[in-house]
Amino acid sequence: MAQIKDKKQYDAIMARIDELFFATDENTPKDDKRLLELDALSAMAEEYEQEHYPIQTPSLSDTIIERMNERKYTQKELASLLGMSAPRLCNIIGGKKTPTYEHHTDVAA
Repeated sequence: MAQIKDKKQYDAIMARIDELFFATDENTPKDDKRLLELDALSAMAEEYEQEHYPIQTPSLSDTIIERMNERKYTQKELASLLGMSAPRLCNIIGGKKTPTYEHHTDVAA
């Protein structure tokens, strides 16, 4: 399979993917040349993105903060829900401490 060589080529391919995406739908025959081109370009773009824009696994701290923001909890409220002190949660978020099994709950998941 061909490879995308640079950002300019990637941007051009992404523009073509957009065109093809809106020119096809779930009723498009699987052997339609637009759908085949879309599949090929998408695979190329995915390979380029994995190399140049890898998605890292979020840290525990980032995950906790994201959940707090989603649910509009303060650190004090979340600590109370988890059955721990606010300073302990602060240390976990700051990476100074690791959570113990006793503090695990599905509330923050």
